[in-house]
Formats: sequence, structure tokens, C-alpha cells
Amino acid sequence: MEKLKLRGMARSVAAIASSLVVLFVTHFLSIEAFAQYTKKTVVAHRGASAYAPEHTLEAYRLAIEQGADYVEEDLQITKDGVLVCLHDLTLERTTNVEEVFPHRYRQVERHGVTEKHWFIFDFTLEEVKQLDAGSWFDKRFAGAQIPTWQEAIQEIRGKAGLFPETKAPEVYGRHGFDMERLILAELEKNGLHQPGADPDTPVIIQSFSAESLRKMAFELKTRLPLVLLLGEGNKEWASPEGLKKVKEFAVGIGPAKSILRASPRLVEWAHNTGLSVTPYTFRSSAVGKGFWKVRAEMAYYLDTLDVEALFTDNPDQFPHK
Repeated sequence: MEKLKLRGMARSVAAIASSLVVLFVTHFLSIEAFAQYTKKTVVAHRGASAYAPEHTLEAYRLAIEQGADYVEEDLQITKDGVLVCLHDLTLERTTNVEEVFPHRYRQVERHGVTEKHWFIFDFTLEEVKQLDAGSWFDKRFAGAQIPTWQEAIQEIRGKAGLFPETKAPEVYGRHGFDMERLILAELEKNGLHQPGADPDTPVIIQSFSAESLRKMAFELKTRLPLVLLLGEGNKEWASPEGLKKVKEFAVGIGPAKSILRASPRLVEWAHNTGLSVTPYTFRSSAVGKGFWKVRAEMAYYLDTLDVEALFTDNPDQFPHK
């Protein structure tokens, strides 16, 4: 009889222990993504782009010197299938492409006006490397190049995290490229395709495209943290119901700061859903109304609205250091 009682107690203890393990694991998995940030975090927007030409190694190095926790890389694809760091689909704003390749443009009709644009996917990497990506910002940066993402990874690795964005993935899909596979393959080549693979180089992937993030989460089965960016074009996600759907494939949202200013409860809704909040973009050249300096503006979002992180052109002005 005593043995039976002991066996029964043992089964009960085992069952309780098993339940606790399941509960702990479930709880851990639910907060793992939300805990992608362990402190108030600064993401260098296109590098330290207030002080150096955006998306150049010079801007990335400066961002790291200024204490950036993550460096953002907008990703585009060259004609020969190489991921490069560039914000625009076109080259003319930040390079001298019009001088080097004056006849290599496409004519695009917009609002009844014909425009000339030099699209990155019409140029090979070799051709892109011939362009000056620094002089437009300041002659001191003459000769700066558009970096490949591999070059950016090598420059940033071990010093800060990577925060790549899939830019216009649907456009590249129409040109025969699979941006999501290219990004994850590049990360795997560098041993960065799993969470925690390199504690000194965490990786978070962002996009305005919910379909792009869904593809990476469900089809490609990445476990890396995914963040859905919210702007005027897709702010239908910015509701309690919308955020529950975001939670199915992402761990956080990255709303325009204007959206948060108009609806500060979005932070509470996101947190209640288990999503982090990383607003954009804070810059000294365009401080929000009511703030006298960008540092004060960032402090308001971090401390009063309680966001976890933010994107800024001015990493040196981040108030939590």
C-alpha cells in the first residue's frame, strides 16, 4: 500500500513538473521575440546618415563609433543578383550615375509626366562599383562606394547588430529575383541565420511587406526576429485586431513616429499583444513639432511612450547611454 502511495505521489510530482516545463517553455517562446531588446536600443538609420553619406561603409563605421546597437541596411539587388545596400530603387539621388552611364535610364510615366530613372537592377555590381556614392553628400566623401551586403556584414560584424530591410521585394520578384531567399542564404553563409548564432551580431529583419515577412516565417521557416514597418500606406495594421494578425508572423512593429504621435495607445496595444515597438525616423534635420532637439524627441518616445528602440540618423544623440 505504501509503495502504491509513493508511486502515485511520484506520478503526481512528475505530472506537475512536466506541466511546469511546458508552461515555462510556452511562456519563454511567447516572450522570446518580445525580448529581442534587452535595453533601450538605438538603430542607426542607414548608418550615421546625418554625418556621412547614407549606406556607405563610412556611415556604418561612424554609427558604430557613435554607439549604435544595430546598423540598418536597406537591401536592393543588382542585375547579376548581388545584394547591395541602397535605400532607393534608383541610383540617381545618391550617386553620379547620370554622368557615368548617361544613356542607361528607363523612362517612367508618372502623373502624366515622363521621368528618367536609373534602376539598380539594370546595373551589374561591377558597374555599380564605378559610381561615386559620397560626393552628393559632401566632397569629403568623394569616391565612397555602394557596399555589397557582404561588405557591410564584414564591416559591422562583432561591433553591432544587423537590421536589414527587404526593399520592394515584389518589384524584384517581377524581375526574377527571390529577395527573401537571397537574404537568408547570405546570412547562412555568414553563420548568422539562427537567433543567437553570434551574440555580438544579432540580426532582425524588417519590411513594409507583410507578404515578404510571411514568406520568411512560414515558407522559409526562419526563426530570426521579424519586424513589420508601418507607414501611411499600410497603417491598417495599427489596431488591436491588426496587431494580433501581425503577431502571427512578426515579433514587432516599426511605425512612423507620426503614427505613434497621433495614436500613442498603439504602444500599449502592441505590448499587450507581445510585440515590440521601434519607431522611425528621428533626425536632427527634422525634429518633431514641440521638441527643441532630437535628443528630447527621442527621450519622449523612449520614456513617455515606452518604446523599446528607435531608428535615428543621429546615433550620437541617443539619450540612453
